[in-house]
Amino acid sequence: MARFGYARVSTRGQKDDSQIDALTAAGCEKIWVDKASGKLARRPEWDKCFDHLRRGDELVITRLSRPFRSVRHMTELAAALDERGIDLVVLEQGIDTTTPAGRFLFHVIAAMDEMTADLISEGTLEGLESARARGRVGGRPTALTQLQALKARQTLLHRRPDRRNLRRLPQNHLPTPRPQRVIPATFISGSACAHRRA
Repeated sequence: MARFGYARVSTRGQKDDSQIDALTAAGCEKIWVDKASGKLARRPEWDKCFDHLRRGDELVITRLSRPFRSVRHMTELAAALDERGIDLVVLEQGIDTTTPAGRFLFHVIAAMDEMTADLISEGTLEGLESARARGRVGGRPTALTQLQALKARQTLLHRRPDRRNLRRLPQNHLPTPRPQRVIPATFISGSACAHRRA
């Protein structure tokens, strides 16, 4: 059994000395340090640390926010550590998964995370049902009203479009003679309309 440490400081000029001192005092044989924002997914030193850990080892961190990006990430990594037989010690929060109280705390945090996800999902479903009951449906709104689409089709079918006709159309899309097809406005150049037939 060996003790290894992990520290992370953001890129905003924070110093890692206090974390390294605390991890050294806790008896860590080796310490990996990432200098990255907590929101970044890629942490090369964390990956090295995680790969180095073996069954029976202890991972020591100063705060829960150091290796974890979110509560969900924390519960996923805690489960991965537990599955591999690696204990977690958090110095500032006094968490030690080698003890029953430390394991209990992690189960409480995991349960809170799961409950939060369920509440968010439940609220989303209720909101969708409520919107449907009021006649609203999801999806992207149409670019043209039916009247605008009809006028545009007639304009394109009966005469070559000129600048005056094109100005009346919405700026983001230009309908083609086929009602199901829309050409992005980037095909319009100068006073002429570059028309592509399918």
